Amino acid sequence: MENVIAYSLFTDFDIDLFKSGKHYQLYKKLGSHPLELNGQKGTYFAVWAPTAKSVSVVGDFNYWIEGDHKLFVRWDESGIWEGFIPGIDQGSLYKYKIHSHNNDIKTEKADPFARYCQHPPNTASVVWNDNYKWKDKKWMGYRGDKNGLDRPYSVYEVHLGSWKRKNGNEYLSYVDLSEDLVKYVKDMGFTHVEFMPIMEYPYDPSWGYQLTGYFAPTSRFGKPEDFKLLVDKLHQNDIGVILDWVPSHFPEDAHGLGFFDGSHLYENPDRRRGYHPDWKSLIFNYGRNEVRAFLISNAMFWLEQYHVDGLRVDAVASMLYLDYSREEGEWEPNIYGNNENLEAISFIRELNETVYGNYPDVQTIAEESTAFSGVSRPVNLGGLGFGMKWMMGWMHDTLEYFKKEPVYRKHHQNDITFSMTYAFTENFMLPFSHDEVVYGKQSLIYRMPGDEWQQFANLRLLFGYMFTHPGGNLIFMGGEFGQTSEWNFQQSLDWHLNQYDLHSGIQELIKDLNALYKSEPALYEKQFSHEGFQWIDYGDSENSVLTYIRRGHDDKNDIIVACNFTPVPREKYRIGVPKSKALKEIFNSDATKYGGSGTQNTSVKITNKEWHGYKKSIEITIPPLGIVILK
Repeated sequence: MENVIAYSLFTDFDIDLFKSGKHYQLYKKLGSHPLELNGQKGTYFAVWAPTAKSVSVVGDFNYWIEGDHKLFVRWDESGIWEGFIPGIDQGSLYKYKIHSHNNDIKTEKADPFARYCQHPPNTASVVWNDNYKWKDKKWMGYRGDKNGLDRPYSVYEVHLGSWKRKNGNEYLSYVDLSEDLVKYVKDMGFTHVEFMPIMEYPYDPSWGYQLTGYFAPTSRFGKPEDFKLLVDKLHQNDIGVILDWVPSHFPEDAHGLGFFDGSHLYENPDRRRGYHPDWKSLIFNYGRNEVRAFLISNAMFWLEQYHVDGLRVDAVASMLYLDYSREEGEWEPNIYGNNENLEAISFIRELNETVYGNYPDVQTIAEESTAFSGVSRPVNLGGLGFGMKWMMGWMHDTLEYFKKEPVYRKHHQNDITFSMTYAFTENFMLPFSHDEVVYGKQSLIYRMPGDEWQQFANLRLLFGYMFTHPGGNLIFMGGEFGQTSEWNFQQSLDWHLNQYDLHSGIQELIKDLNALYKSEPALYEKQFSHEGFQWIDYGDSENSVLTYIRRGHDDKNDIIVACNFTPVPREKYRIGVPKSKALKEIFNSDATKYGGSGTQNTSVKITNKEWHGYKKSIEITIPPLGIVILK
């Protein structure tokens, strides 16, 4: 009997789409697919290797011997090798042994389209086809409403390997997380979770940002259907799922995409464009049609097969600029003589048009750290087409301001107000991400000045200011209860800290801020529009006080915010107000349940005294290092 039977899942139309870079569901054709052919059960294999002179499937079914199961090359110059191998079933381990025309080089590669991989440090691909039955139909029906830009976006960023561990230091599985993590996120009131990369990666210290298995959830925590269960359970509890996605670079591991068929297949052949000096990794060739189709198909795969609600695209700045992290002479300008990577920009636009064209109810979010304009503006208006962009400038300026002793803050009022000069140039998400609590930067709580009480009051004020500043919010795990140590990917968060009142107080505060954010339309309906924000007074640097209004569609929902960035309570502090309607305090970060001193404004009287350009005004007490919200 033949070892390999000539068979194809590709039509001529598929091949035309692939060659032109417009095939966005390549995962349905390339890779390994268990099926039945003429009454025989087996697996169809297809791999793109245009420089190969032969491609063999090697695995545990043939003792990893080359030549027993050689694939057939297609006649259409697509560079695709394929064939059906009888008897190979679910769970079989395999790789592709590729013999190249290029200097007779031989490579042994994992399948770029594998749905499941061996547990690292093992590197084989696994034949897999799960038949998971989704139970999130309700969520999928109304998620467009939950994911809209005029809806609350409070994101909990999670590294699955270190959120919590069991039995000493053992990983929680996807199944464990579908109980523990889901319950916790729901209890805390976050609207979305964002997972640091869950696609298969070989090296733990990369945190998942050096991918080798683009179509496989990492086997560290279980099987592909177990990860689907986790997403499903989050959806059933009204929580959206955002995945970190890395189309910017990939590692040089021998079994990975690098030098795949003995040629620079996936990476740009020019080292000035194809090698990343910071991360010692390879950069995709965004000008090659088949590579664009691979990446866009990958984005579509997670949205279709895993019901994902958003993709946060990593390291966009490194893609946009040819001179990113490069010295003079290490890069070459584009055809117009400047530093923009035109092929990458074109790829990003095509990606966003394809994603939103097929899934208008999801969001793409750019981690982009420069002043590149139009990142979150539509492609047809000259933008990159992302739904949102991380507001790195706000994060940097805010943390710089907060680490200053309060006595000096009056000299730096511009640092804390500067973000409002550009807040509506993009749809911004405010991130306190994992990058802010590693490499000697310290935890958020230990970046705050003063004694213990002041550190916690500062942190409560920081979060209150974040939730009332226009834009979506993102908090990295641990920040929500004042984790004291820097994040360590090799161990659990310090959950024991919640036995102490100040830590459980921060947790209670985040819970209440999430509830407030979701219940007050003024905080989200116009969060990306200048109409949603108005200063009352940003100039009281002497007292280090800010006062402002947040607005939604209906002015009866307007709220007034007052922040005091010093440990001196501001008693009888006068604030001009636009209306004569009675106001009441709906949030105070100094409440005793949060670990504060209990300063309250039990009644707020409107007077006819003109102030801040308004005919009416109020007098309130703004607590030490505190924020008060009135409605």
